[in-house]
Amino acid sequence: MADSEQAERVGRRARGGGGAARRAERTAVRVEFARYITRNIPDMEILNEEALQIIEHNAETVLEEIGVNFVENPAALDLWREAGADIEGERVRIPRGLARKLCATAPSQFTQAARNPERNVEIGGRNLVLAPVYGPPFVRDNHGGRRYATITDFRNFVKLGQMSKWLHHSGGTVCEPTDVPVNKRHLDMLHAHMTLSDKPYMGSVTEPSRAADSVEMSKILFGSDFVDQNTVMTSLININSPLTFDATMMGALEVYARANQACIISPFIVGGAMAPVSVAGTLTQVLAEVLAGVAYSQLIRPGAPVIFGAFVTSIDMNSGAPTFGTPEASLITLGAGQLARRLGLPYRSAGGFTGSKLPDAQAAYESANTLNNGLYAGVNFMLHACGWLEGGLVSSYEKYVMDADQLGVLHRLAQGVDVTENGQAMDAIREVGPGGHYLGCAHTQANFKDAFWRTNLLDYRPFETWEEQGGLDTMALAEKRVAKMLGDYQPPALDPGIAEALTDYVARKKAAEPDAFM
Repeated sequence: MADSEQAERVGRRARGGGGAARRAERTAVRVEFARYITRNIPDMEILNEEALQIIEHNAETVLEEIGVNFVENPAALDLWREAGADIEGERVRIPRGLARKLCATAPSQFTQAARNPERNVEIGGRNLVLAPVYGPPFVRDNHGGRRYATITDFRNFVKLGQMSKWLHHSGGTVCEPTDVPVNKRHLDMLHAHMTLSDKPYMGSVTEPSRAADSVEMSKILFGSDFVDQNTVMTSLININSPLTFDATMMGALEVYARANQACIISPFIVGGAMAPVSVAGTLTQVLAEVLAGVAYSQLIRPGAPVIFGAFVTSIDMNSGAPTFGTPEASLITLGAGQLARRLGLPYRSAGGFTGSKLPDAQAAYESANTLNNGLYAGVNFMLHACGWLEGGLVSSYEKYVMDADQLGVLHRLAQGVDVTENGQAMDAIREVGPGGHYLGCAHTQANFKDAFWRTNLLDYRPFETWEEQGGLDTMALAEKRVAKMLGDYQPPALDPGIAEALTDYVARKKAAEPDAFM
């Protein structure tokens, strides 16, 4: 064989190898993670100074004259009595100004550490941290329809969260695994978050001992000293609106506050049923409940990290069902953001809410309304940012990835408008001139890769191409996306000793008591 022939064959192999390498690079699994959002846009403020002062005055009046109930919690009553509150049975009446004074020791911003430090989040300030759906007993997917959630579903959602670029937080009860005993499922859920994801997670709040388990498992994962000195969990403490603090939720709050772990103090309000039908009246009740809850956390431990929460929706007066994406709820979300900022507290609200039974047009409209409103309201921690369906009864696989894709839009909007020299693009306008086009100009070539937000889900192909490839709607595309993400999933590295210790802790705790499904 001639030398030139041999050289040509080598060259072809080399070129083929280069092409194969490029193809491999294009098709390789790449897991991208976006940093939590820092807003470069202003908050939308709908309440003027007079309105804010009226609501704040009325909230203090509620605390002083009407009071709040701390149910079946004598120790809490004793703490309030020592602080100067008036106690009558389980009713706590808080003198004007006392709750606000106690709230002053809560930090305005804090870091929640993840086991991968690159995934740490800053909660408060100009930041927005996005976390997935929380709490549904059912799941839905295109293949299996609506059904009770299992621990397998739970683990799948944690994996999807780990693989989702725009989601910053693994969340908490992303669905309720009904095939695991009630008194033990928190162990499996925490174990899934800790081993299948390296993003921050939430602790259990369904019983104080389960909150204590959350702290102990976190100490195994991070080390006892680290947990003692850092916040590694954010947990959801719901208030039984109107104006009632139950012993279960307050017991969990007490565990977390003593351990310096963060709690979201969040009224759970369906307007017209659990609060007045008016926006100002609901905001008054929200503020009164948050003031009392945050103040109590500071009685437990001054300086404990807390978040001002507001989960608010309205009610359909014909059916009694909660509604989502409504203008009244949006106004309350915006107004509560102003009240939170005046208190100097991080703010939790909004999410991808919908009352729809399917990931359809209703779901898209309502979810878009609530997601975008949360960005403009100055929300710092957004629970239910993806996967919420049927008024929170269902975690949907397809909607999870549909919502998670749209969270990229919030990232882009929050950047605001670039007015640097590159953003002004005067060189491009000069280069192209009248009648030209910008596709080939130097500015476009330098910026095209990241000039526009790009979806990983939605279809923008020509009709003919779309039709030839099956004419798939968004739900079908999302089903394929779910399968790909779960297929591509690889667990983040975890020290084998820590993994073994977590597994052992879960096994020992489960063996220590009989199963309970109630």
